[in-house]
Amino acid sequence: MTQQDLTNDAILLLKKLIETQSFSSEEDPTALHIEDWFKRYNIDFKRTQNNVWAVNKHFDESKPTLLLNSHHDTVKPNSAYTKDPFKAIVEDGKLYGLGSNDAGGCLVSLIATFTHFYNHDNLKYNLVIVASAEEESSGPNGLNSMLAVIPHVDVAIVGEPTLMNLAVAEKGLVVFDAVVAGTPSHAAHPNDNNSIYNTIEVLQWFKDFKFEKGSEALGDVKLTVTQINAGSQHNVVPGHVDLVVDVRVNDAYTNTEIAEILQEKSPCTSITPRSLRLNSSCIPMDHDLVKAGIEMGRSTYGSPTLSDQATLTCPSLKLGPGDSTRSHSADEFIHLHEIVEGVDLYIKLLDKVIVK
Repeated sequence: MTQQDLTNDAILLLKKLIETQSFSSEEDPTALHIEDWFKRYNIDFKRTQNNVWAVNKHFDESKPTLLLNSHHDTVKPNSAYTKDPFKAIVEDGKLYGLGSNDAGGCLVSLIATFTHFYNHDNLKYNLVIVASAEEESSGPNGLNSMLAVIPHVDVAIVGEPTLMNLAVAEKGLVVFDAVVAGTPSHAAHPNDNNSIYNTIEVLQWFKDFKFEKGSEALGDVKLTVTQINAGSQHNVVPGHVDLVVDVRVNDAYTNTEIAEILQEKSPCTSITPRSLRLNSSCIPMDHDLVKAGIEMGRSTYGSPTLSDQATLTCPSLKLGPGDSTRSHSADEFIHLHEIVEGVDLYIKLLDKVIVK
């Protein structure tokens, strides 16, 4: 089987995935397509819920393990689509369809790459591939649930659209629920402790507040108030205002440190993190994967968007065909040449790092 044959089969698999609905937690049908690939290529695989995974044929516990991961769930199509989101349409070298760019192109390219190396008997690293579920929803049954199932992972490549450039770091995420309290009252009566008026000062504080430590790869921590809710009727001053605060965390802080700082300093009555598990991610610039990618002419950058990297504690590199700006957009597409390039560059990268 040549690399071109693998790439052509990967494109056919992507078309099948596009034409099979796979919203987060509803990925059973696309998991079956991925299983069919492994069966066709005589690859031993396992399935845990809707996660399909395999290790290389000559897995050796004495060697470090490299994880190849991307996801086969999608968001729901938005109302601005002009093409059928569940039909794989090729026009002018573009493959249209829901999940084509995020992250179907990455997934099938990684599956083809794993297949290329599956039978190699003298690799420096073991390979494990996980076609994971529930990435878009950060659900409980995605890659995070697989880390106790698959072999211990020493380093990972997470397939997300990066134009095949090297995302050497990724911002984490903490969402906070904040409360600004006041005194409830009838609107006709004096009230010097109106919770809505109290919120003006709090919003200004959030607008002006800066975390001290920046990051060379990821810049500053980004804090944004994204939701506000208060009141139930026109003549009642509410006793509190609810805020939602979105914080994108650089690699200079842990999520726990971010929470401690905001709980100590913010002028809210209370501020509570929903979860602290979506941490920032990075890989050392002197790691063999990064050095090999740079040698191949790929640029490096820090990614502001969240992926399954957030569930990993090992060094991880985000890398894949496609363009992040197309993700979740109407009439989503990926260029066919990007998949060809994706398979080729993945294989060349691993040739430099894992082949003796």
